[in-house]
Amino acid sequence: MTSNGQILNAEEQRVSFGKIKLTDHSPDLLEIQLKSFQEFFQLETTPENRALEGLYRVFQENFPISDTRSIFNLEFLDYFVDPPRYTIPECMQRGLTYSVPLKAKLRLSCNDEEHVDFQTIEQDVFLGNIPYMTPKGTFVINGAERVIVSQLHRSPGVFFGQNFHPNGTAIYSARVIPFKGAWMEFATDINTVMYAYIDRKKKFPVTTLLRAIGFDSDKSILDLFGLADEVANTREALSAAIGRKLAARVLRAWTEDFVDEDTGELVILERNEIILERDTVLTEDNIEFILEADGIENIILQKEDVGMDYSIIYNTLQKDPSSSEIEAVQYIYRQLRGSDPPDEETARGIIDKLFFSDKRYNLGEVGRYKINRKLNAGTDDEILVLTKEDIIAIVKYLVALMNQRAEIDDIDHLSNRRVRTVGEQLYAQFGVGLARMARTIRERMNVRDNEVFTPIDLINARTLSSVINSFFGTSQLSQFLDQTNPLSEITHKRRISALGPGGLSRERAGFEVRDVHYSHYGRLCTIETPEGPNIGLISTLCVHAKVNKMGFLETPYRAVEDSKVVMDGDPIYLSAEGEDFKKIAQANSELNEQGAFVNNEVKARDHGDFPVLAPEDLEFMDVAPNQIVGVSASMIPFLENDDANRALMGSNMQRQAVPLLRPSSPIVGTGLEGKVARDSRMLVNAEGDGVIEYVDANEIIVRYERSEEDRLVSFEDDLVTYTLIKFLRTNQGTCVNLKPIVKRGQKVKKGQILCDGYATEKGELALGQNMKVAFMPWKGYNFEDAIVLSERVVREDVFTSLHIEHFEMDVRDTKLGEEELTNDIPNVSEEATKDLDENGIIRVGAWVKEGDILIGKITPKGESDPTPEEKLLRAIFGDKAGDVKDASMKASPSLKGVVIGKDLFSKTKKDQAQKDAEKIKLQKLEDEHKINLNKLKTLLVDKLDKLVRGRASQGVNTIYGESVVPKGEKFTQSLLRDLDYTSIDYSGWTTSDDLNGLIARLLHNFSIKVNEEVGRYKRESFNISVGDELPAGVLKLAKVYLAKKRKLKVGDKLAGRHGNKGIVSRIVRDEDMPFLEDGTPVDIILNPLGVPSRMNLGQIFETVLGWAGEKLGMKFGTPIFDGASQAEIEEYIQQAKLPSLGQTYLYDGETGDRFHQLATVGVIYMLKLSHMVDDKMHARSIGPYSLITQQPLGGKAQFGGQRFGEMEVWALEAFGASNILQELLTIKSDDIQGRAKAYEAIVKGDNLPEPNIPESFNVLVHELRGLALDVKFD
Repeated sequence: MTSNGQILNAEEQRVSFGKIKLTDHSPDLLEIQLKSFQEFFQLETTPENRALEGLYRVFQENFPISDTRSIFNLEFLDYFVDPPRYTIPECMQRGLTYSVPLKAKLRLSCNDEEHVDFQTIEQDVFLGNIPYMTPKGTFVINGAERVIVSQLHRSPGVFFGQNFHPNGTAIYSARVIPFKGAWMEFATDINTVMYAYIDRKKKFPVTTLLRAIGFDSDKSILDLFGLADEVANTREALSAAIGRKLAARVLRAWTEDFVDEDTGELVILERNEIILERDTVLTEDNIEFILEADGIENIILQKEDVGMDYSIIYNTLQKDPSSSEIEAVQYIYRQLRGSDPPDEETARGIIDKLFFSDKRYNLGEVGRYKINRKLNAGTDDEILVLTKEDIIAIVKYLVALMNQRAEIDDIDHLSNRRVRTVGEQLYAQFGVGLARMARTIRERMNVRDNEVFTPIDLINARTLSSVINSFFGTSQLSQFLDQTNPLSEITHKRRISALGPGGLSRERAGFEVRDVHYSHYGRLCTIETPEGPNIGLISTLCVHAKVNKMGFLETPYRAVEDSKVVMDGDPIYLSAEGEDFKKIAQANSELNEQGAFVNNEVKARDHGDFPVLAPEDLEFMDVAPNQIVGVSASMIPFLENDDANRALMGSNMQRQAVPLLRPSSPIVGTGLEGKVARDSRMLVNAEGDGVIEYVDANEIIVRYERSEEDRLVSFEDDLVTYTLIKFLRTNQGTCVNLKPIVKRGQKVKKGQILCDGYATEKGELALGQNMKVAFMPWKGYNFEDAIVLSERVVREDVFTSLHIEHFEMDVRDTKLGEEELTNDIPNVSEEATKDLDENGIIRVGAWVKEGDILIGKITPKGESDPTPEEKLLRAIFGDKAGDVKDASMKASPSLKGVVIGKDLFSKTKKDQAQKDAEKIKLQKLEDEHKINLNKLKTLLVDKLDKLVRGRASQGVNTIYGESVVPKGEKFTQSLLRDLDYTSIDYSGWTTSDDLNGLIARLLHNFSIKVNEEVGRYKRESFNISVGDELPAGVLKLAKVYLAKKRKLKVGDKLAGRHGNKGIVSRIVRDEDMPFLEDGTPVDIILNPLGVPSRMNLGQIFETVLGWAGEKLGMKFGTPIFDGASQAEIEEYIQQAKLPSLGQTYLYDGETGDRFHQLATVGVIYMLKLSHMVDDKMHARSIGPYSLITQQPLGGKAQFGGQRFGEMEVWALEAFGASNILQELLTIKSDDIQGRAKAYEAIVKGDNLPEPNIPESFNVLVHELRGLALDVKFD
């Protein structure tokens, strides 16, 4: 062990090469999902302590609801959920959604004295079943695990941009993007006039908008920008201003009397007339005009010292068609609505409604924060609509931008993009659902004016659940969970997508959006992204990154104070905006024991630049070297020696690795393997210190050591039983099978892993196998990345994996009668049905091959006239066998395996006797349930009594604030027994904080146990009364699970962790493989030419260090960017007495001769990917045809043929192979008569017939006839 070697974790002792001794502050890898959902539902908090966010906020925004005359009022008090009807495994088995019933406590009151008989009603109303997140961060929807991917979208706020007119003029624009509501844009044009655009529709000068929001005169607009000098209307003042330009029109004003003919009233009208236009230079003649005119008090001149800065405002005023507020609002109304406003009020209301009303417009907290930051505005954070000050500040900023005094925004900077996590997406969907519900509630209130009704009568629960279910079922961001292995699960849950509703589309996303940006550092993985059309649009969260309250991504740093790094305490999380202009040192900068920098020059980051700075200039330091990348890339050792393109492939291919039968963790890892396995939530961890009492393949029983205090507040037994998952099928058909790794009597520590399996070994991720590798050519079989393997690998099941397929068939009630599951199938031999049980389902343990019956089913068929033969048979045997047809499920081509499980679910049909038996069972269950609840309450009262006996109450209330034990009253056992604990507040029972903490824990544990018991009772009573819950119209559902053992074959795809992928080209006998001097044959031969051009040298480092690890019986952790140096690797090589750099002579297995050149040999970690040849191999002789063209279908799934396409036809034409060509395009394709006759000819041994016209030619002729072209051919 080297001087810097340290032991990483107890389960698997790894020697770490990491130089950085930092405590692990990386958050839980599933936090982004779990925390977001928890904050959305807030079930742990009492109503008065709930933050105004998530589900609580949706309710507050939509309630109270009143009818149009405000007579009835429906208020929201609280929401809660009942326990789920089915457990997660039951939902997955039966194809159901794992959901909880959401209920709301609502109060309906009446404000009208006429309704004397109407009492205020409080009721718990069922609002629908809402899918609930599993502890692994997924949702079970219709029996399949799905995940809601987080979306990266443009943050609300104001954005300033620039583009160029074809003539080269720069055009500046500002865009205000709200959370909800119309967009407002401002833009300049080539004539330096500024226009405003509302909702991307019509444009009008900015000054018109300013007039409409209250700055009606030219003077007030100019005053906003400090552009006006006021001059009194006297000869002296005007004479002094000769030669200066007018800033505003000079208007002569007068009044006229007017008699209204209809009413006879005298109306005084104000009139005005333009004497001088804006920009007119003041002359002697003009002065005379002004002095002679009536009603002019003063004139407004342009400031002399303004220059170019604000010329745009003068230009815009010139273009402004309006000269007062009312003209402006009327002009805007006409532009937006295309008609004249009916009255002044309507005209004025249009702008108010669009931007200043919180009903229609909402910037959101984020939008307000961004606007205040950008414009240095002091607007209150609570104001979530636009203000006049915002609009003025935006115009001023735009003017500054034109004069190069401000900067445009970088829209790809992460301070301008935010993440919408699960919680926020659900918030939006609940908003839609509750708004619809509110509309129907109002309608029902208006209709039932004179009736007495309750909140339940007003609410339709389907409204909300249909919106939520369609989101989970069809949204682009609700995805089928990638469950190939634990790493792919974790990565899928941490995925960040720029696609989806309200995001980008693949076609419109340009290069800039997809590119890596300096603000991604530590936030979005710069390596892991798909290859292909989604590149850069789908990325992954970095290992240490978090999403903050605003939805911006943050990454942790250590503070640097007085040239020293603050080592203790939590790191400081900075968003991309907070990090700008900060000087940050790299994580691998050398520090001494006190945390001071060793070198006087330190590599740093500053705003996308990489200066070398003195320690005193630094403000922060990275926390870890793997901070820059995501989980997958952190799992690649020696990533620093790989080219980025290959590292990307390596990251992506680890997610495709199939879990193997005998998992083995890598000899050369990065130290993150344990954390990934732990955070995947697939394994069983010890909840505390204890001893293993019992262990077998199916369960582990642990006796935990508990303190007296823990025993007092807990309702659990000291013995805890863990049931292990056995042969569970994942979404991708891989297999989860957990095996215990502890022995009876063994002591376990808190957090220790108790089992293995599903690509883990001893609590560490184990996606592949350590293989003895040689880099050398071998008879050309490893040309172009092909891989040569030893037969030992196949024989010893090194790369064997288990795959599970499931088949299901439902039995329905058809018009002709019910279908039936049976093993008595017409016209099928006894041999074919020998493995079916009485329900027609194949037995567990049966070996299945293609064409075998898996589930036998018969369906009634319509009565057709029987043939004479059938009549005779029926007359003799009297059977009705002809009435049903075989509708069995048969094994598809290429399917081989063993049946490992079967299920049959059915709806119960009851006669009177069964109904009576059911009543007895239900009564018995109810009695048992009441006894269990009483036992729990008695136990609670005893425990509470021990804690609070003789103490005085500090005022115990319900969660709704009602007092149940007044302050000062002494606690007694009878008092405690009489309390209702369902809605009791946990806090403030006594004066002792410690005791209050214990009481809160006790009551919390009690409520958990009560919920479990209520859930159990509801589930069991439902099962007795209803039977299995199946979709409408389905009477029975049969399922068969089939396991396939896949050994490694020629054509399977293998890959290393460095993007070094290849196909197995040949499996060679052990004795023919090249061998080392001690006679050891290598397992795998890779092509050395695959290394230099790909520039993934990490595989060579890994190979050499892996060999040393194998020889010494050690495993290594070499963290990325902080891993083993060449000298350290060399040290271990010498220790293992291996050749330097792993280069040694090999001997030919076939001849025994030594090869001339040295070859690099070592141990490399190889993965078997999910692209297996068994899934791709496919052949067809005859099969299904397309209905219209009558050509064979394509693809394995349709059992299709290989297309002989245009280019292949050219190839045969070039060789003049006309007969082959004719045969391919007719008999073998879509000549219907020809292919039938050809079959006959082959059966009889005759010559093949002459081909006919192909059907696709007839289709063409019919299409031409459809175009009214009558095609005839002779």
